[in-house]
Amino acid sequence: MNYTIYLVEDDKKLNKVLMSYLLKEGWNVRSFADGQQALNEIKNHPHLWIVDIVLPKVDGYQLVNEIKKDCPQVPVIFISCLDTDLDRIFGLEFGSDDYLGKPFLPRELILKTKIILERTYSCHGPASNSAQVLTYPPLKILLEKRSVLNNDKPVKLTGKEFDLLILFVRSSGNILNREQIIQVVWGSNYYIVDRVVDDLVHRLRKKIPELKLETCYGYGYSLLNSSQ
Repeated sequence: MNYTIYLVEDDKKLNKVLMSYLLKEGWNVRSFADGQQALNEIKNHPHLWIVDIVLPKVDGYQLVNEIKKDCPQVPVIFISCLDTDLDRIFGLEFGSDDYLGKPFLPRELILKTKIILERTYSCHGPASNSAQVLTYPPLKILLEKRSVLNNDKPVKLTGKEFDLLILFVRSSGNILNREQIIQVVWGSNYYIVDRVVDDLVHRLRKKIPELKLETCYGYGYSLLNSSQ
């Protein structure tokens, strides 16, 4: 698949270096020097955004907020000189798929980008199955389109919310601990704290209150069968 990636980085030298690495992978890449430039191109719907948080005119958080309003499931990687654990947690809670603190090796960004693209768009990702539709009445989950209908009305989910929903539906009746959720939704290469998992579950519950999702305190979560 010929992916299109948008890079938003105001440091001219770093922008140029990252562009060269991304282009070497055969991807279509556009770069922007500030958040306002990128904001004007949201409707073009790239496959993935790489966004610096500290940007002139429109910062990364504002930009990603608008990106997610337009296309909730598009993956985002934050890059930033803000590299405390709290910054990382906030970035992930904000809806990013990964967070890289500066300085980082360009190859690390490439590897993370490949993993996210594979998980989001490949037929072998966590949201795939030989069947194209999963049901959990009143939900209808269209796997190929990565979309959800609730009583035939569309539900806007982020990519991680969608992957979590698929995991729960496929594992309904079983208890999943937080480590299992992290392994499937984020993968083994990511350091994710329990708070991020709990926040993702909270957002999913809020968007789809029909989910019979139980909290197993001190352990994890369980989705009851729809007939229960």
